[in-house]
Amino acid sequence: MTSACKDKNAEKRIAQLESRLAELEGKKTATPGAPAPTTPAPEAKPEGPLPKMEFQTQDHDFGTINEGDVVEYTYAFKNTGEAPLIIQGAQGSCGCTVPDWTKESIPVGGTGFVKAKFDSNGKSNIQNKTVTVTANTWPKQTVLRFKAMVTPKAGPAK
Repeated sequence: MTSACKDKNAEKRIAQLESRLAELEGKKTATPGAPAPTTPAPEAKPEGPLPKMEFQTQDHDFGTINEGDVVEYTYAFKNTGEAPLIIQGAQGSCGCTVPDWTKESIPVGGTGFVKAKFDSNGKSNIQNKTVTVTANTWPKQTVLRFKAMVTPKAGPAK
């Protein structure tokens, strides 16, 4: 009798895990007996006038560089919104990408920058990286991209 009870508990737990997995994968199938999946409500757009970052470009190609080169690109933008723009932060997709940005408030019609500095040391072949900028815009995050073809360092002669 104990094993039957354990089997039922195991089956119930498996059903719950399968339901959670389906929820995470974006499937809408519910497992009978499992709790209904809950999805968080999307964040609402703030009321009132908002700033807007209008970039000249959101993609940059460094072309072919040599492993060990440190290159940087400055993404320029204009605040084409209706309120002052404040960049709260910028995050590179890996430790090899270090962002910098305009720290002061950018008035309507004003310009700013986000700079991406890429250290290719230890990297080779095609590299696709991003810088995610968080600001008081809608949506809050803007993703800037760059790529480079990194020529590997020559190995030691054998």
